[in-house]
Amino acid sequence: MQAFRETVRETWRFYRKTLALVFTGTKEYYLWCLLLLCIMLIGFLCYLPQFQTGLITTNMKDQVVWGLYISNFTFLVGVAAAAVLLVVPAYIYQFGPIKEIVVLGELFAASSIMMALLFVMADLGRVDRFWHMFPGIGTMNFPSSLLAWDVIVLNIYLMLNLVIPVYLLVKTYYGKEPNKKFIVPLILFSIPMAVGIHTVTAFLYNGLPARPFWNASILAPRFLASAFCSGPAIIIIAFQILREYTFIKLEDRALFKIAELMAYAMFLNLFFLMSEMFKEYYSNTIYIASLKYLYEGLHGHNALVPWIWVGTLMNLIAFILFLFPVARERLSTLNIGCILIIAGVWIEKGPGLVIPGFVPDPLGEIYEYIPNFRELFISFGIWATGFLIFTLLMKVAIPIASGEFSHAKYMEERPPSGSKKQALL
Repeated sequence: MQAFRETVRETWRFYRKTLALVFTGTKEYYLWCLLLLCIMLIGFLCYLPQFQTGLITTNMKDQVVWGLYISNFTFLVGVAAAAVLLVVPAYIYQFGPIKEIVVLGELFAASSIMMALLFVMADLGRVDRFWHMFPGIGTMNFPSSLLAWDVIVLNIYLMLNLVIPVYLLVKTYYGKEPNKKFIVPLILFSIPMAVGIHTVTAFLYNGLPARPFWNASILAPRFLASAFCSGPAIIIIAFQILREYTFIKLEDRALFKIAELMAYAMFLNLFFLMSEMFKEYYSNTIYIASLKYLYEGLHGHNALVPWIWVGTLMNLIAFILFLFPVARERLSTLNIGCILIIAGVWIEKGPGLVIPGFVPDPLGEIYEYIPNFRELFISFGIWATGFLIFTLLMKVAIPIASGEFSHAKYMEERPPSGSKKQALL
């Protein structure tokens, strides 16, 4: 109990000092944060009419009730799950170069989960009834409701990806060794939880027998395979940017190891997609209509056809680039492949997954959904919120991880007691 109280006091002192760190930076840092805040404000202003009137202000209708919001939610859950691709080689196989950036990867996962939850909030028609999701206050219908399962696993995974890095950063700040009996079980527990958040999300889809496009047992493995492509791709790009403008130490071989793991996941993703397409086209039942709408068009409706073929081509080109070590171990081609896989998987798991599940509807009606500007700007605002959260987290985590910001240095630089500067502090 005494150790717990001391940890709480250290954490509180840590927060007070890091708060000042967040509000200090270069001109570029302030401009970047200001840009994100402006985009967030525009998104919030666009959201107000939707909050007052409901989802009727979007282009979603009774035929297509999930659109851009849920597309981004599905993609971001996979991005968050990708932190496991850092945890496994770092803590299971003790790969040193990746172990040094696991904390940053978990904070990235936490930012992604926050964005995913915000997209769910944006998709709610009656946000004022959100309190029904809280245990003990509302009725979650647990364990019969898959939505309740999704809420639980997402919040557990979010807490893990906040508690673990914050604990490690606090200990690093004070120059103390973390308690392995406390932190290692949490880190290992985050591995099945990373699998769980995307598996339960897949179950939300394939548990709907009235939507044959989603009603496939292979959907959960497809979700996991694509998640282990897109999430690490964003991590590789983001960490290179951080390495360029901060004191973070990141070896190229850590990036190349992540890229190697991505190559295996990309093969599985393409293989699962091919298997699903073979089953649908070879059996050629009436349930192929949604897949035909996506890849060929249906009765003259083909809004998604160019998108899905571009996305599929991006995934194929990225897989070829990552397949050969000579390509994935060169930063120029590595970055090209990452950009292609991010865009390709977003198309495949976003509009390429969500919208065809509603087309045609059970009555055979075809409604082609295209998001309007309100949905776009609300989505931009949520993405900006996630980027701002990640930026602020990195503003604290990187100086601590690199040794630039520590309790020992703070005490050395602290002015003598009673001085004018000390009074200002």
